[in-house]
Amino acid sequence: MQNKPVSLKLKIAMIIRKMFFLTVGALIAAAAIEGFLLPNNIIDGGVVGISMIASYLTGKNLGLLVVLINFPFICLAFTKMGKKFVLQTFYAITMFSFFLNLFHGHPATEDLLLVTVFGGIILGAGVGIILKNEGSLDGTEILSLVLSKKWGFSVGEFIIGMNVFIYCGAGLVFGWEKAMYSMLTYFIAYKVIDIVMEGLNSSKAVRIISDKSYEIGQQLIEKLDIGITYIYGQGGYSKVDKTMIYCIISRLEMSKLKEIVRDIDPNAFMSIVDVHETYGARLKKRINKV
Repeated sequence: MQNKPVSLKLKIAMIIRKMFFLTVGALIAAAAIEGFLLPNNIIDGGVVGISMIASYLTGKNLGLLVVLINFPFICLAFTKMGKKFVLQTFYAITMFSFFLNLFHGHPATEDLLLVTVFGGIILGAGVGIILKNEGSLDGTEILSLVLSKKWGFSVGEFIIGMNVFIYCGAGLVFGWEKAMYSMLTYFIAYKVIDIVMEGLNSSKAVRIISDKSYEIGQQLIEKLDIGITYIYGQGGYSKVDKTMIYCIISRLEMSKLKEIVRDIDPNAFMSIVDVHETYGARLKKRINKV
């Protein structure tokens, strides 16, 4: 059976929805920069941080500098990320620049604790919305994808290295106390981005290996009303055939699952990991019940 092609009307609706959220994300991020960070000489990482330092030293318009410094990275993204990502990133950066100018000269507070905490939260929310809708405000991440393969560094190591350099520059320009506040703001923003991207309601993926797998599986189905999958394998050391149970559960059900497994087989092996995105009609029904 062939999949039905997406209608033109649906495509347009998806594009409008994506542009709306990119605009909202840019507005929120710009409000954080102009309302909290910039008036107090607290900087962000990446291109925005470089632009903030350059704007302070040269007196040039911050929004314009964000666009100009990001432009080479946007061009670089054509070969690495594709036309769709580039267009959405360019749109997000353009809107971000517009809102920076719109909010300029309207500081929210001068309390450095409030600036650091709320500036980081608001900035992280804005950037997270943009990233979730396949855009970006930071060209250094694009550069890291290219150079990490050539130089042998991971993307994360490259971004950390860049930001250490940027915050050292901030320390020289604004003072080391402001640089430390900037790093704390970046950390808060980074955590909020994770929450926006992955959500608060993370589920758990559980793998259970036991000689009583079928008995455990039946109890999980009856008492927790969850779907399970049996995976057949062989012990690497013992060469004995094993049956593993795999299931997705909510955090609220975790303690009950452990109790069921312990009661049936205290020696069962369990592996539990966080799952941030899950799909499926049955799972959605269960989440709604919980």
